[in-house]
Amino acid sequence: MHDRTVSLAALTVLELSPPAMVEVAARAGYDGVGLRLIPATPEEHHFPLASDAALLRQTRERLRDTGLNVVDIEILRLKPETRVREDFPRILEIGAELGASEVLVAGNDDDEARTIDNFAGLCELAKPLGLHPHLEFMPWTGVKNLVEAHHIVGAVREAGHDNACLLVDAFHFNRSASRLEELAEVPREWMRYLQLCDVAGPIPDDMAEILREARQERCFPGDGDIDLPALLTALPRNLPLSLEIPTEGLRRQGISALERACLALQKARRGVEACSADT
Repeated sequence: MHDRTVSLAALTVLELSPPAMVEVAARAGYDGVGLRLIPATPEEHHFPLASDAALLRQTRERLRDTGLNVVDIEILRLKPETRVREDFPRILEIGAELGASEVLVAGNDDDEARTIDNFAGLCELAKPLGLHPHLEFMPWTGVKNLVEAHHIVGAVREAGHDNACLLVDAFHFNRSASRLEELAEVPREWMRYLQLCDVAGPIPDDMAEILREARQERCFPGDGDIDLPALLTALPRNLPLSLEIPTEGLRRQGISALERACLALQKARRGVEACSADT
């Protein structure tokens, strides 16, 4: 896996402050990190990186000292009430200042036309900063699966925004029942990184349970039931990996953030190398 950039996603070690996360990622052997500038939910414990100047300075210093890169920033939600030009400029500026190149975006709006307009506006804001917004499909959002994400990103690209991208998360690919045949139809240049994890068992009937799994109980690569070799084979060979693997059960057992980050990286390396050996 030496030819791939591997990043530690915030959700994997969400209890850590951004500077501590950078330190753990460096000690575990990652190349980069993903930083959460906006909380995913009102309830989650959040470190206000976007509004705490001292925390932002400490994070910059830790990045400089470790040599790690910021791969992506998250999570920008496109909601019915979203005003892109009012809500996101400062977040994008901080992301660019930190050296990020990718932005994780969720479509929390059932109005597809409005989502397309808002995503296009976000891409326009991000372009001068060298940022690539990635629309991530999730089965409980307004962009439920790969087909819907493909349509929206395609429409935005057709409108002239060539930095519009699509993010595949192995968990959401599985739980949305998206298919490899659909993935084969996505142009390679639309995908600049992949979120890698695993999950055990069949797709739950209850969306609340899928949401709980997504935020608390994913598996390390190879420990679940996703056909990761097939998924990795269907994607560009050297696509950077973001390991987004919350394991709340292990955290409650006293397994440290560093131990969990190390396990995630070890299992991911094993899986990617096995896949490479088979191709």
